[in-house]
Amino acid sequence: MSGSILFQAIIFLAGAIICVPIAKRFGLSSVLGYLIAGIVIGPYVLGFVGEEGEDILHFAEFGVVIMLFLIGLEIEPRSFWKMRKAIAGMGGAQLALTLSLAYLLFITLGFDSKVSLVIGMSVVLSSTAIVLQTLKEKGLMDTSFGNSSFSILLFQDIIVIPMLAIIPLLSSGNTHVDSGHGDELHVYLLEDLPLGVQTLAVILSVVLVILAGRYLFVPMLRLVAKTRLRELLSASALLIVLGLSLVMELVGLSPALGAFLGGVVLATSEFKHELESNLEPFKGLLLGLFFMAVGASINFIVIGDNPLMITGLVLGVIVLKAIVLFIVGSLFKMKLDQKILLSVSLAQVGEFAFVLLSFAFQLSILDRTYLDMMLVVTALSMTLAPILGIINERFIIPRIGTKRSAERTADHIAKTHRVILIGFGHFGGSVGRFLRSYGIEATILDQDSNRVDLLRKMGFEVYYGDATRLELLESAGIEEAEVVICAIDNPDVSVELARVLKDKYPHLKLMMRAKNRIDASELLNLGITNVYRETLETSVRMASDVLHHMGFRKYTVYRQAQNFIKYDEDSLRRLADSPRTGEDFIFKVRQEIEQQEKLLEEDLRRGIVDSDQQWDSEQIRLSRSKSAEN
Repeated sequence: MSGSILFQAIIFLAGAIICVPIAKRFGLSSVLGYLIAGIVIGPYVLGFVGEEGEDILHFAEFGVVIMLFLIGLEIEPRSFWKMRKAIAGMGGAQLALTLSLAYLLFITLGFDSKVSLVIGMSVVLSSTAIVLQTLKEKGLMDTSFGNSSFSILLFQDIIVIPMLAIIPLLSSGNTHVDSGHGDELHVYLLEDLPLGVQTLAVILSVVLVILAGRYLFVPMLRLVAKTRLRELLSASALLIVLGLSLVMELVGLSPALGAFLGGVVLATSEFKHELESNLEPFKGLLLGLFFMAVGASINFIVIGDNPLMITGLVLGVIVLKAIVLFIVGSLFKMKLDQKILLSVSLAQVGEFAFVLLSFAFQLSILDRTYLDMMLVVTALSMTLAPILGIINERFIIPRIGTKRSAERTADHIAKTHRVILIGFGHFGGSVGRFLRSYGIEATILDQDSNRVDLLRKMGFEVYYGDATRLELLESAGIEEAEVVICAIDNPDVSVELARVLKDKYPHLKLMMRAKNRIDASELLNLGITNVYRETLETSVRMASDVLHHMGFRKYTVYRQAQNFIKYDEDSLRRLADSPRTGEDFIFKVRQEIEQQEKLLEEDLRRGIVDSDQQWDSEQIRLSRSKSAEN
């Protein structure tokens, strides 16, 4: 095997390009494709990646950091504050129950009390990378299950801090010289200071992140934006994430938590979408590398030496965590299918377990045997997570919880509804209610079973299910339907659904929701002609109300608003297939804006404003008449 970094890069990229499309072709998640690729190229199959896999794993964890930063950008501080009870409640309950039961389990198996405590703390943690990536792929972030999962994962990222502070107290004072990358991970500035000073420094570091977001990062981004160099904005985005991660590490906090807080602080800035678009490619690449490194780190020699012990530990940990998560879901009154999703999705051991276990080995709490064994258990549980998710999605959920078919038959739906509405949140709900006011009933599909049950009580015919699954669409009568309305708020899911529907059901009239111009352009490039930007009509209506308040005639403003929307839609279609970067694109956009303003000005010059008096009140007309007579 060549030690060249170029050779290693080629191997990782080739593994991803070969294995991930195959996994997607068979309806599996991309996470499982990356994990399989890592196993194949790892030291125990093809041997292209050797013992340096741990270093790669450490580097690839930066993908998790970027992911938490991007999630923070989606959550405004006010929304984050509203989640505090769910984060502390669900996360705290999961921690207390899992840690207690895991500690008792390993004590019963004959492990030392200190070893049992460290392993128990590791078992508490779930994989932020796997769970959030799956939530994004499936479009489940805005469901009860998605919100609950995120709350528990965020609490786990926070609780890593006190865990790292507790582990040294269990040490006898000796340290291992051969500590892998543990030395690099856990040397921080405050380790020799009194506990009170460390606590104060931690609080100050969080305050520093908040102040830096408002008074340092935003002015810096404004300064960089003036250069109009996209690559410099990308560099600035990476600098922010790296800087936050470093500050958090220096005071012993989780780098991912620091990145998340920075994202929350910047969520209200004007650079929110720019940061998202610049960091998204790095996040996807590094997360894929992380999953492959996890697959490559599975030590099959350890498994071969202790197959029964490893198998028992993996299954025991997964079952224990699943039971605890089911209990937590019950305590917080989640529906049965949502509890099952929560239990299966978070039952694995997470990436921060690698950090805790390596740190404990460095401090001589764990010996090499225990370390190797638990690293394998962690990696195997992460590898099994996507497989368990597929089993749950295809065989368990359809038969348990909020039924997709028990309360209706496919024939009944297919014959009675010509319209299928996918997604019934705030956007889809308005569409559905307006259609029903005209006597048009739609077959409504939604992935949040809590919302489904609530809407059924309100009198809506709503069905639970993942609309990206062809078998569900077929049972909903899509072959006989005329119109499909996609009101999903996840652009990635919407685009994927549009591809499937265009390919499989060309007869359908597709009406697709888009969040902004970028999403709309992607849908237009697929040949979807009916694309509706959720912000366009609302923003124009607000501007119209401002003009009306300032004395302009309401009908005139209405006509001009419709013209503005028409011209803007025409401009979007002309720009849809153009690359959205570079000076050439900026020039085209400026041309389109100038053309749009020119057309609106010509409308005014042709006398539309003077003749549009149809909506004037009787009082205004009488006043105008008297003025003309005088």
